Amino acid sequence: MRIAITGARGQLGSALCAALAPANELIPLGRQELELDSPACVEQIVATHAELVIHPAAYTNVDGCARDPDLAYRVNGLGTHYVALACRRLAVPLVYISTNEVFPGDADRPYAEYDAARPINAYGRSKWAGEQAVRELLTSFYIVRVAWLFGGERNFVRTVLRLAASPPVGGLRVVDDEVGSPTYAADVADAIVQLITTGHFGTYHLVNAGACSRFAFAQAVLRLAGHEATPITPIKLADFARDSTPPPYTPLANHAGAALGIALRPWELALEAYLRTLPPV
Repeated sequence: MRIAITGARGQLGSALCAALAPANELIPLGRQELELDSPACVEQIVATHAELVIHPAAYTNVDGCARDPDLAYRVNGLGTHYVALACRRLAVPLVYISTNEVFPGDADRPYAEYDAARPINAYGRSKWAGEQAVRELLTSFYIVRVAWLFGGERNFVRTVLRLAASPPVGGLRVVDDEVGSPTYAADVADAIVQLITTGHFGTYHLVNAGACSRFAFAQAVLRLAGHEATPITPIKLADFARDSTPPPYTPLANHAGAALGIALRPWELALEAYLRTLPPV
C-alpha cells in the first residue's frame, strides 16, 4: 500500500515508518515537504497519490500552545482540516493521531472512546478541533488517541534520565497529582498497523495498559535504569509553574481496539523494552 505519513521524522512518525516499511511504499512528509499550517498542504498531499494517510504531525509543545493558541489552532486544527480535505480529494482513509488532553481530567475512571471531550488548555482544544474536522469531512477515518508518548529523542523518560545523570540540587521534583497512560511509540505504531487492516473505522484509544502518576512514572524510570539512589520528591501541579494547565486525570480505556484483539502491553513492560534500546547513561 502507498502510505503518506506526516511528521515522519517525529517520535511516532519514525516508529510508524519502521513498523510499516517492510510491506508498504511510504511517502514520509516532514516540514520540508509539507506546509501544515497552509492551504497549500492540500495539494501537497494530493500530489503523493497515497492510498492511506497517517497524520501524527502536530504542534505538541503544550506550553508553547498556551503561549500562542492561534499557532496551535492553525497547525493542529486547520492543518488537520487540510489533511482531511486532501484525503477527501484522494478518496482514501485517514488515521489522525489525537490526544488524551481532549478530556478535562475530572473523571473518576479511565476515559472511554466516546466520553464527552471538554479540553481545558490550548493544546487540547486545537487537537479537538482536528478531530471535529476529520469527522466533518470524512467517512473513512481512524481517530487514534494516545497519551504520554515516549520512544524518540525528546520525551519524559529521556528528561528523567538526563536529570538523573546530573541531578539538580535537592534532587528531582515531579508532580504526583497528574495521572495518565504512559505509552511507547513503537507499541502504538504496531497497534496502528493492525488497526488499518480491519476496516473498522472510528475512534480508538491506543495506549499501554495501566496508569500512573508522573511521579510514579519517574520512579519507575529511575529504578529500571539503575538510578534508585537519585533523590526524588513528589510535588503538586499547583507547585509546578507552567504556561499550560494539564488535565489532572486522563487515563484512557481501550475498549474499541481490544474488541478487535488490539491490546497494548502494560506500560511498565513497554518502559523496560524502551530502556533496553537506549545507551547506558
